[in-house]
Amino acid sequence: MEKLSLTTPAVLFSAISLIMLAYTNRFLAYAAIVRGLHEKFLASEDDVLLGQIKNMKKRLRLTRLMQIMGISSLLLCVITMFLIYIDWNLLAEGVFGIALILLILSLATSIWEIQISVKALDLQLGDMYKDK
Repeated sequence: MEKLSLTTPAVLFSAISLIMLAYTNRFLAYAAIVRGLHEKFLASEDDVLLGQIKNMKKRLRLTRLMQIMGISSLLLCVITMFLIYIDWNLLAEGVFGIALILLILSLATSIWEIQISVKALDLQLGDMYKDK
């Protein structure tokens, strides 16, 4: 294995930044959906709405987890760069490995959350076809 250099963890900055931007945009969209669901729920307590609210709570928890893991990955990349700078290469390699694992877990959680989002849309579409 080649020696870890400062540029290796730095390359992940742009990727993690773009992922975090996507996660933030998803979170903002969810906030708007939650507000809309809240208004609808106050108007009428519907079983479909309850299902959507339950689904949304799970999606918000997963989004928070994705963000925490992504930010932690970025933080560990910065720590890796510092450890390389002070010439603690063995520890830097371990910390960088953990950063990569966190990034993998964040992306895997994103896939899981997308699957749940599709279920939410299925609930909405099911509502359209129940009377026909």
